Amino acid sequence: MILPLLEAAAGEENSLELPNFVHWIAKTMPGTKTGEFLHSWVDVIFSWIVILILALVFSAASRNRKMIPGQLQNIAEIAVQWLYDLVTGVMGPRGKAFVPFLGSIFLYIFVSNIFGLIPLMKSPTSNLNTTLALALVVFVVAQAVGMIKLGPLGYLDHMAGQPRDPIGWIMVPLLMPIHVIGELAKPVSLSCRLFGNIFGEDMVLAAFIGLGITVAGALHFKFFGVPLHLPFIFLAMLTSLIQALVFTLLSTIYIFLMLPHEHAHHGHEVEDALAPGYPVPGEHA
Repeated sequence: MILPLLEAAAGEENSLELPNFVHWIAKTMPGTKTGEFLHSWVDVIFSWIVILILALVFSAASRNRKMIPGQLQNIAEIAVQWLYDLVTGVMGPRGKAFVPFLGSIFLYIFVSNIFGLIPLMKSPTSNLNTTLALALVVFVVAQAVGMIKLGPLGYLDHMAGQPRDPIGWIMVPLLMPIHVIGELAKPVSLSCRLFGNIFGEDMVLAAFIGLGITVAGALHFKFFGVPLHLPFIFLAMLTSLIQALVFTLLSTIYIFLMLPHEHAHHGHEVEDALAPGYPVPGEHA
């Protein structure tokens, strides 16, 4: 990596993160409303960049689909099939309706995590506001599924621990608050886990880039820094995938726990109210 870029990264005053092009643009317009807007909304801007990239890639992959797919269509189909298997492997046939939602979450988180490894880019998931928003969306969907599938009384019965005998009813005043607290804790744990890991990755990379600059200065390198951070990039790529997978799997389980289970052994598919009729990858009309 070119030394001036590394020096700028290490020289950010009162900053724990590497610089990105939005902050640099904002610094060229100090004291202006545009500069303040860019500085305040940097994570939202990068979130929209990630969303736009995903939309363009999958739009291009789904356009003019062929029986013998091209490279981009093949990659997209492999990703969709893998996500379909992941969700339905946990939820069974009923999970088919949730593949678009949970698959979109996985792709957004994974690409967002990787984005911070690109020079002058930033991971939106290194901001707690982004991860909390994702977790709250999952929380709302899970509660909505519970209300729709179980009904209001069934939902209350679920939250009360499904009492079916005198002891169960006696335990309701204890179990219901515990279940409510447990549901409220889920978005907190989801958001903090993802934020902490991605933010920690960025901090480690920033620290070792700064150390590489120090070593380069001691060795009198004029144009290149010592890439001490290089091994951590490969580690960050792995943890980025793992964190996206963990968030998606936990979200899948949270939604699955809200579905009625007493008829699951019948073996026929239950249509979902949110996204009915989602086609299985590989099906053709």
